[in-house]
Amino acid sequence: MLGAALALRLRAQGHRVTLIESAPSVGGLASAQSVGDIRWDRFYHVILLSDSHLRGLLEEIGLADQLKWGTTRTGFYIDGHLYSLSSSLEFLQFSPLSFIDKLRLGWTILHASRISDGAPLERLTATKWLARHSGKRTFERIWRPLLRAKLGEHYDKASAAFIWAIIARMYAARRSGLKREMFGYVDGGYDRILPRVHATLESRGVEVLCGRPATSVVAGSAMVEVHLAGGDTLAFDDAVLTVPCRVVASLCPQLTAAERDRLSRVLYQGVICPSLLLARPLADYYVTNITESWVPFTAVIEMTALVDPATFGGRSLVYLPRYLPQDDPTWRRSNADIVEESLGALERMYPNFRRSDVIASEVARARDVLAVPTLDYSRTLRPPLETSVPHVYVVNSAQISNGTLNVNETLALAAEQSAALAPLLAQPHGAAA
Repeated sequence: MLGAALALRLRAQGHRVTLIESAPSVGGLASAQSVGDIRWDRFYHVILLSDSHLRGLLEEIGLADQLKWGTTRTGFYIDGHLYSLSSSLEFLQFSPLSFIDKLRLGWTILHASRISDGAPLERLTATKWLARHSGKRTFERIWRPLLRAKLGEHYDKASAAFIWAIIARMYAARRSGLKREMFGYVDGGYDRILPRVHATLESRGVEVLCGRPATSVVAGSAMVEVHLAGGDTLAFDDAVLTVPCRVVASLCPQLTAAERDRLSRVLYQGVICPSLLLARPLADYYVTNITESWVPFTAVIEMTALVDPATFGGRSLVYLPRYLPQDDPTWRRSNADIVEESLGALERMYPNFRRSDVIASEVARARDVLAVPTLDYSRTLRPPLETSVPHVYVVNSAQISNGTLNVNETLALAAEQSAALAPLLAQPHGAAA
């Protein structure tokens, strides 16, 4: 999505643009997959009322009228019990926390929502900031498990800017939704959005090359050469790399040792996400946050709590994501093993769940998903736009230093960096993204 959005913006500036995509189609983490006889997103996505960049893109590609909105509920699985935390009253009745704990937790969220600039929070770890504002008990019972769920063993390395960005986005969504948790989706999911993005790119003159992995990017005396698998070489005035940091380092042999070191120190989290098509729903929560360490996934996302079940033939689509560091041994396990372990956990969590309810399953994997915003990230690790290699630039999701990775934030980055590229690129001739 980042490469596609950047290509659209650069084309609007008058550049001739070629989009080189290693996968068979555009979309990356937003692409779709088949689970049984239904086709939906590989990973779970929703649209918030506050997602102005994403809503603007849908307007641009002619799908704004296909947006559907709904209110959802939130669950919390703690101490072996499933609680609803979907209203202020339910929050007050939440027994795992004392009244004082709840006050401090509420204050933390309110305080975070009123911070307009997350940059100063990069000097504090999320663990210290949350414990200071919410108290030790609330941190241990709520925040630490949630941080671990998202960041694994890197949880204590993330800055407070990470959790601030998550709180700020969700609080803005609730404010836009009149204090209700309103989420949206396009009928058909990203399997409908992405072909329209592709068609829009081509209709505006962007050349799209799918299934053509780049093997190296080398600056010559006059042009930047992009070498593709299979032996082809393309030449451009400029090249913009929208790939993860480790791929940037492997593609560009001319980078300095200091640049390679900086790129290598960016910590990435990946995700392994089983999807289940079930004959009946588990519960009526869109998201169930999990604090129990024995549960092998980090949340239960029941898409049918938002999307009309008729879309899936009256059945329920469930995601069971687990976020993992790069060296976690889970990456070596088979999909069948991961699904089996997940079903065992669901049996313990939901007494009414039966394995016979499972109609189909699929497992999606992505290694380089989230660049963990560690302490002083913007100054020390955030990849610069410009490299030392002439006419070779980097625009990737690791540049989201005071935000959280989602499609809207990705589109915002494309808009920001396309403006920054405007005075740097050859005017106007050709660029590759």
